[in-house]
Amino acid sequence: MSDLSDKAKLRARLRKRRRALDAARPDAAEAAAAALPLERLPAFEWFSSYHALGSELDPAPLAARLMRAGRRLALPVTVAAEAPLIFRAWRADDVPEVDAFGVPSPPASAPQVRPGLVICPLLAFDRSGARLGQGGGHYDRTIEALRAKGPVFVLGLAYAGQEVEGLPAEPHDQRLDAILTESGYIEARKD
Repeated sequence: MSDLSDKAKLRARLRKRRRALDAARPDAAEAAAAALPLERLPAFEWFSSYHALGSELDPAPLAARLMRAGRRLALPVTVAAEAPLIFRAWRADDVPEVDAFGVPSPPASAPQVRPGLVICPLLAFDRSGARLGQGGGHYDRTIEALRAKGPVFVLGLAYAGQEVEGLPAEPHDQRLDAILTESGYIEARKD
């Protein structure tokens, strides 16, 4: 499935599926947050969440749970189309600014941090930790850059219905360590 038109068709089909899942499960974000076994996560101070776009599963309940557990929230910022994301600290009283892609983000005055846990949106996942994203490569570049500097735990957040049997992997694709859905927590197989 390395042909770009095939991947575009797959993404279109998966976006339609995700919209249906979003409409069918308005409680999915809260259920996913409640299903996270905090004791199975590695130690970390900072975590990165994201601003949900369209039918992406809303990470706000999960972020709130992690903050109640004493972790500190950062949000991704796109500074350039082909660059890895950066992460800036986020506080509840911050006034968001739009990043290079128009996504609400922490203000430029917020300190840049390195998260130990990255909550990652996706279109589809499989049990090996393969992830299909929107197609821009932002998270793959970002996770690769973070992993080059030390350990980082990548948690895919998705509806259970976004699971597929297998996804094509390309050399630049970065695997998830685990996936969290409204149905539970899935540790990725280490094949």
